Amino acid sequence: MIETADYPAGGLICQASVARPEGAGPFPAVMIAPTIRGPSALERQVAERLAGLGYMAVLIDVYGKEQQDLAPDQARAQMDALLADRALLRARLLAALAFVQGLDGVDPARIAVIGYCFGGLCALDIARTGTDAILGAVSLHGVFAPPGLGPQAPITAKLLVLHGWDDPLATPDDVLCLTRELTGAGADWQLHAYGHVGHAFTNPAASSPGLAYDAAADRRSFAALTGFLAEIFA
Repeated sequence: MIETADYPAGGLICQASVARPEGAGPFPAVMIAPTIRGPSALERQVAERLAGLGYMAVLIDVYGKEQQDLAPDQARAQMDALLADRALLRARLLAALAFVQGLDGVDPARIAVIGYCFGGLCALDIARTGTDAILGAVSLHGVFAPPGLGPQAPITAKLLVLHGWDDPLATPDDVLCLTRELTGAGADWQLHAYGHVGHAFTNPAASSPGLAYDAAADRRSFAALTGFLAEIFA
């Protein structure tokens, strides 16, 4: 069962979707950063699967409560505005993290963040702050551009990048730049690349050239994700 909860992010009111596991807790928490389209049924299904594994799963929102169910051009405009102001994006992500830390039933010492597409960038950006408030971050068919907000702090969170090698939005050169960045920041990182797989490989509705669902990569990436969560929360 999914419940919603509002939280402040600067002058914006955002809306989280929370899937709670059975029992009293406290539970390890997994923040989920959505794709360019904002919170959707796809990420809510992921939240419910993770809650079934015993995690408090929290789908976050960086566009605001009034910016739900956006048309593609509207979603693109919202994302582009945040990509042009990575400090604002960072502030909204840290507001979401603070909300999750204070959520009833969450063990604040055991929090991870995962993200899909634009949300993969969001997951990396939280780790890039150098915060020790998360144990790990996972990017699934994410994009990688660094925030350009000054010298990179040491990254303390463990990182997992789940990537389609033929992703037109994250080329092999982009992957190499990311790995150099993470190595320079002293991060404990790992990369799983899936051959002959493009962007959006976890989305059954994706069917465009270079952006298409891949059942094997979807299955393998979820197994890698859950194995990673079990490791960092142990």
